[in-house]
Amino acid sequence: MTTPAARSSSAAPVAPAHGDVMHRARSDPAYGAFVLLRIGFTVLPILMGIDKFTNVLTSWQGYLAPWIVDFGPLGAHQVMLVVGVIEIVAGIAVAIKPRYAAYIVAAWLAGIVINLLSYPGFYDVALRDVGLLLAALTLARLASVYDPPWR
Repeated sequence: MTTPAARSSSAAPVAPAHGDVMHRARSDPAYGAFVLLRIGFTVLPILMGIDKFTNVLTSWQGYLAPWIVDFGPLGAHQVMLVVGVIEIVAGIAVAIKPRYAAYIVAAWLAGIVINLLSYPGFYDVALRDVGLLLAALTLARLASVYDPPWR
């Protein structure tokens, strides 16, 4: 006869029920931080990516360093549409597998910081994005504990 512990170790992991996640997030501060960061780095990149197509929040082209536009064949608007798609994909990736996707988001944020520091006028925004980069790295570290690796 197989013990419950033996059965659970050989079975595929089951996602906890919503109530279990909320209870665990309230009782385990590190897990709570993981859940908050995962939600934030899922929802916000998707919303910001969608806004690259609508420009409701701001005119995103103004944040793009001129040398990036000069470097390639696309205009500023087209570059920002590509950026929007990448951000949407990054948010979905964090929702699916934060263990790996958080590092991708951190690298993306590092690129944004380089863009913003490469010309004057957006140093304050670059500093904010350094904070977001650190939060993405924090999510990656927490995901190494709370998000099982792909096998």
